[in-house]
Amino acid sequence: MAIGVLLFVPFVALSYRRRGGLTFGRSLLWIAALIYFCAIWTYTLFPLPDPDHLVCVGTNTDLWQAVRDVEGARDRGRPFTDPATLQLALNVLLFVPLGVFIRVLGGRGLPTALIAGAGVSLFVETTQVTGMWWIYDCAYRVFDVDDLVTNTAGAVLGSIMALVVPRRMRGMSKRPGSDVASPVSKSRRIVGVWCDVLAAAMLSALVSVSVQLWLEYVVDDRAAVLSGELAAVVGGAVPAVVWLVVIAGTGRSIGDLCVELEYRGGPLPVALLRVVRFCSSIGMYYALTLLPDPYDAAAWGFAAIALILLVFSRHGKGLPSLLSGASLVDSRPDSPADDGASVTQQ
Repeated sequence: MAIGVLLFVPFVALSYRRRGGLTFGRSLLWIAALIYFCAIWTYTLFPLPDPDHLVCVGTNTDLWQAVRDVEGARDRGRPFTDPATLQLALNVLLFVPLGVFIRVLGGRGLPTALIAGAGVSLFVETTQVTGMWWIYDCAYRVFDVDDLVTNTAGAVLGSIMALVVPRRMRGMSKRPGSDVASPVSKSRRIVGVWCDVLAAAMLSALVSVSVQLWLEYVVDDRAAVLSGELAAVVGGAVPAVVWLVVIAGTGRSIGDLCVELEYRGGPLPVALLRVVRFCSSIGMYYALTLLPDPYDAAAWGFAAIALILLVFSRHGKGLPSLLSGASLVDSRPDSPADDGASVTQQ
């Protein structure tokens, strides 16, 4: 979940720049890819053993031992149900999705699938044989050289299977028309706001934790760490300043930039419009959190008003449009040759 939150903002920004927007099918594929990589990590390394009851395991460096085990299963008259056969098949199947994702999402073919499959498998096996990079005194999962072969074969097989996907649906190449304006919808505006909220929250958390670590290990001020006041102030001030600088320079918040939106027109001059845009952004929320108690409660009132207007205003224009009278528009031109106009929602 945490990885998904970290990747959401860059994923949205990249999707709008390379593909022209978000689509349900492609978003679902990226979510599936995220779940897949988390599953690979979990399946190969967990559960973690208790260090006090650690049981060390050996390694298999005998290449093709898995094949000989399958041949033995055939001689025993159960070639399809023997654990050796099932293990080999599952090791292949485990990496098939990797090859599919590399071709469909990355637009890369067999060589990349082979290298990626071998690389990911080698990383996993090395992590196992080193006891999770020497966190444990010895390996608690078996290193098997045959896994490198079967995993790589699975990635190559997945890449071949993905050839059935039409070429126009593959890769991250720039889609024709992705740099042309499209109608502004409420859902698009909500995605932009969500990008603002997540980006500001992650920045605030990172800054707050950094301040706490600095107080703990550099300044050695335990009282300041326990109070958390300095971390709260700096953690609120930094997002406010960052959003102020971005909006002053571009007229758009980070979320607006991600989804290619901007507020344009209205009775206000550009400089004042940018002031209003900041005062109606997540940056203003963090600025209000810096007020002394009980006035900092104004931040929650501001957030509630902004949310209500976002949900119930036409096209999600929200608080910025109400305060400035500006129109919410797509920041891209209406056509490749038109650098001035864009699709507007009044």
